[in-house]
Amino acid sequence: MSISERFRSIPPVTKNLLIVNVIIWAMGMILPSLGTWLQSHLGLHMIGGTDFNPVQIITYMFLHDIHNPLHIIFNMFTLWMFGRILEQVWGSQRFFVFYMICGIGAALVQEGVWALTFQHDYITEIARMNGLTYDTMKGIVDRAIATGDPEFLAGIAASKNMMLTVGASGAIFGLLLGFAMTFPNMPLYLFFIPVPIKAKYMVIGYAVLEFFLGVSGGGTVAHFAHLGGLLFGLILLLYWKHKGTLHGGKGFY
Repeated sequence: MSISERFRSIPPVTKNLLIVNVIIWAMGMILPSLGTWLQSHLGLHMIGGTDFNPVQIITYMFLHDIHNPLHIIFNMFTLWMFGRILEQVWGSQRFFVFYMICGIGAALVQEGVWALTFQHDYITEIARMNGLTYDTMKGIVDRAIATGDPEFLAGIAASKNMMLTVGASGAIFGLLLGFAMTFPNMPLYLFFIPVPIKAKYMVIGYAVLEFFLGVSGGGTVAHFAHLGGLLFGLILLLYWKHKGTLHGGKGFY
């Protein structure tokens, strides 16, 4: 089968998601100023920041880091690998709903994490920059907020606008869960592990890894957003199972 024939055989929703994501990423690569504009306006910003727009809860999942090709390569490969199978089993409409709910859920969880951690992280950073203890800096910030100090408020607003998340990873992690719960005993291979791992154990391992990376503040990756995609995917799958409406459920837990 030729490459064009393989591409035509991909179910419509998976195919269109691949096309849209790749086109938007390629446009950003070819026109960096456009890529910067897209991330600034359509990437997910923190609620409370002046750059936040509710539509970003959806649009962010169609953007990827133009400076890191591996970001989109990993996500689109995983979408192709698992999405086409789930769409064939579940049907296009159900698959699309699942994908979008996982992506939106990931955004909501990320917003929640930002809301819970922003003030602590902000105070920690400016305390370090000014050579002060956390408690001393917290007192200064609390007084500045209470008195409406414009300089501090402007600094806080600027810091909120720096919070940015892009990528389909939350939705993709939801797909991994959907595959593992639909085909729990399907053997999968990781590049660096020469033995097969059942899908259900691989997803559990991913979830545990993401949790510990998120708690430890591992890098710039939105680990809790990934967990949000898993969580909302799990809720939706359990709801469909309870309603008895999930097609292709012979292997479903």
